[in-house]
Amino acid sequence: MKHFKAVNWNTPDNDYVEMFWEQNLKQFWIDTEYIPSKDIDSWNGLKPEMRTAYKRALGGLTLLDTLQSHTGMPKVIDHIDSLQNKSVLSYMCMMETIHAKSYSTIFTTVASGPEIDEIFRWVQENEHLQLKANVIDSYYRKLDEKSVSPEDLFMALASSVLLETFLFYSGFFLPLWLAGQGQMVASCDIIKKIIADESIHGVFVGLLAQEIFATFSEKEQKRVEKNLKQLMYKLYENELKYTDEVYSEIGLSADVKEYIRYNGNKALMNLGFAPEFEVKEVNAIVLNGLNVETTQHDFFSKKSTNYEKALEVVYLQDEDFRF
Repeated sequence: MKHFKAVNWNTPDNDYVEMFWEQNLKQFWIDTEYIPSKDIDSWNGLKPEMRTAYKRALGGLTLLDTLQSHTGMPKVIDHIDSLQNKSVLSYMCMMETIHAKSYSTIFTTVASGPEIDEIFRWVQENEHLQLKANVIDSYYRKLDEKSVSPEDLFMALASSVLLETFLFYSGFFLPLWLAGQGQMVASCDIIKKIIADESIHGVFVGLLAQEIFATFSEKEQKRVEKNLKQLMYKLYENELKYTDEVYSEIGLSADVKEYIRYNGNKALMNLGFAPEFEVKEVNAIVLNGLNVETTQHDFFSKKSTNYEKALEVVYLQDEDFRF
């Protein structure tokens, strides 16, 4: 008979797991704490092509969070030895389901039933979006095999980091950019919470991957790093095409691609590798959009940014930040 162990939090398995457990708990939230209906006037003021790009960006994010919550995290959890690390991953898996639901909360507020159906139809039919989901899924599915090598597990963990620290950000760009212009601010409160979660997820899973990588011989490390870089460039080339499809009509493709490279480097650093991409200048509006220091919160009634509707909107550009 197999003897099962109970997770014992009295003796830490490592010097970081309790910190990540506590930080995840501090960041807990649910989508119904936010009020995206505040954005209806802002939404109605957007041009049709901007609304289309926004819906597609969030539709793509929904697919990736669905993949991560239903396939990625559960399969990874089964192959991690530390029960405490499993606990942190299980919590993260639960938050991924909240992320996936949150986009629908925004959709329900700003889009009609037929529009929402069209979004999810587009998600299912878009070849570039489906390619990145299939590529990541293929590394997760290797964990289903009877014999799973340490290299298989490392690549599954690395794929998770690439998904959460790299591939999500083409979708995050537009909500952050619009919020920087004072538009769709309430909905972006939700996006910012998701980004905060994805950030800590990428760091934690990256640490687990680094521990496995450290057990490889020098020859094995070179081979694994080569395989990782090949995977990343395959995803990167596809991401450029996906970006063009979503953002070309609103003139933001170049800025989004720079943001993708910026986050690609962050994903590699989470895995313990040096940056790979040359990054010239990331859109200042988007980077500023991650700053919540000026956000006001009323914790007794809601967790949503307080703001006043602008009567006339003129889009900010990077040049506006050069004094």
